[in-house]
Formats: sequence, structure tokens, C-alpha cells
Amino acid sequence: MISHLDHLVLTTADETACVDFYTRVLGMSLETFIGGTPAVERKAFKFGSQKINLHVKGREFEPKANLPTPGALDLCFIASMPLSAVISRIEECGWPIIEGPVRRTGAIGPILSVYLRDPDGNLIEVSEQISA
Repeated sequence: MISHLDHLVLTTADETACVDFYTRVLGMSLETFIGGTPAVERKAFKFGSQKINLHVKGREFEPKANLPTPGALDLCFIASMPLSAVISRIEECGWPIIEGPVRRTGAIGPILSVYLRDPDGNLIEVSEQISA
């Protein structure tokens, strides 16, 4: 019945810090679009064929999650480059890696991962597919 994930929504307490992290540190592109009812300007982070829509705590768009909370997400992203290059980029940005690299099991097999936290405290895992 379900084919794939199109987007998810991230709620932030600090829009500026959030945009900086997802664009500068993780390399996602920022998209501004008109959406919702009534139609308003919104923001999203684009990567590959997915996106993360952005809500600011207290200014969420309807409909929204029952309890939109900054820092409640645990997300794993598959990198478009070797994990060693990801680690170098994160370090160059001065962002702390809290764990890794460590082996984990991803949706389609083994992955090698590093963990960091975004400005809201969400756990972010960046991974590379590896052979079994």
C-alpha cells in the first residue's frame, strides 16, 4: 500500500539555527513555497527526492501533529558521498559528532553511521550503505 516517504515535518524552536544546520552542515537546499489552507509562505529542506517541511514552534501550519515538539525526532539519512567525506564536512563546520562511526542495520541492509544533534536536540544519523 505505501510506496515511499514523500516528506516529513520538523518543528523547530529556532528557525535561523535550524536552517543553518540543515543547509550548511548537512548540505540540504532550502526551498520556499506557497502551501496550506489558507495559502501561506512555507519553508522546506530538499535532498534527493524527499523534503522536510519546517514548522516553527507556536506558528505551525494546519493540520499539524497533535503535539508538535522540537527535539522529538530521531532521523537517519543515507549520504550521497562516502562517510569519511561526511565526517570531514561535519568537522569543518565545527559541529560535534556524538557517536561513530558505528555499524547499524538500515532499511535495506548494513550501514555505517555517525550521530549528531541538530540545534533543537533531534538525533540525526548520517549513514553510508556498506556490504554485508
